[in-house]
Amino acid sequence: MTLLVVGASGHLGGELCRRAVAAGERVVGTYHSREPALPGVEPRRLDVRDREAVRALVSAVRPDAVVGTSYRYDDWAVTADGAAHVAVAAAEVGARLVHVSSDSVHGGRPEPYGDDEPPSPVFPYGAAKAAAETTVRAVHPTAALIRTSLILGDERSSQIRLCRDALAGRAALFTDQVRCPVHVGDLADALLAVVASDHSGALNVAGPEAVSRVDLGLLVALRYGIDPARMRTTTSAEAGLRRPGVVRLDSSRAAHLLPTRLRGVREFLAP
Repeated sequence: MTLLVVGASGHLGGELCRRAVAAGERVVGTYHSREPALPGVEPRRLDVRDREAVRALVSAVRPDAVVGTSYRYDDWAVTADGAAHVAVAAAEVGARLVHVSSDSVHGGRPEPYGDDEPPSPVFPYGAAKAAAETTVRAVHPTAALIRTSLILGDERSSQIRLCRDALAGRAALFTDQVRCPVHVGDLADALLAVVASDHSGALNVAGPEAVSRVDLGLLVALRYGIDPARMRTTTSAEAGLRRPGVVRLDSSRAAHLLPTRLRGVREFLAP
């Protein structure tokens, strides 16, 4: 199988590439400005905002499957339009498409969100991810849309770095935001399993445990032996931001559908 990973220079995209290569697949990985050091991966520079460039690359590679992981938090053209361009190109060559979405499409509530619940975004990034989902569904009806949560890995991952910065007093963690963190390796394995399946439509793939960002910071402190006394906290309102509060993804369907075990954050961050 030839797998095209759009966004191979990112945290998730890179891990997905590594695991696909280890599984014996031919892997082509795209990047925008920084070519990733990924042994066994064929790198291709790509700007997903350029529709014709996306179509040309996908037509040349002729992948069996495409996984779209690219996004930019503050850029609609990358997050929404880029996903649309990838979906159109994948549909044109008949490639399987797995689009990685986010819990940011939801507005927040006490009850968990099921797989098929419609988006209710409350801030621009969430709206961009919701728009991406809408277009992907329209142009590639058999695509899988994977909604996930905070993606964690080792100390190099952005979420771990944020927690460490807050523990050092250089940043602040929100007390009023609850998410379901997932380990990047678990998510990458789950995506490969979805590629091999015939699942279409939305599917929640996140960790089974919901924690606040402050609780996450405390878990990181325990994992790395850091004194949490200096940890800074805040709320979305105090920071002048409108963000979803409690967003719990119910990933029970994925747990039954996929062979991948999605570990809870307390397990994979255990000291």
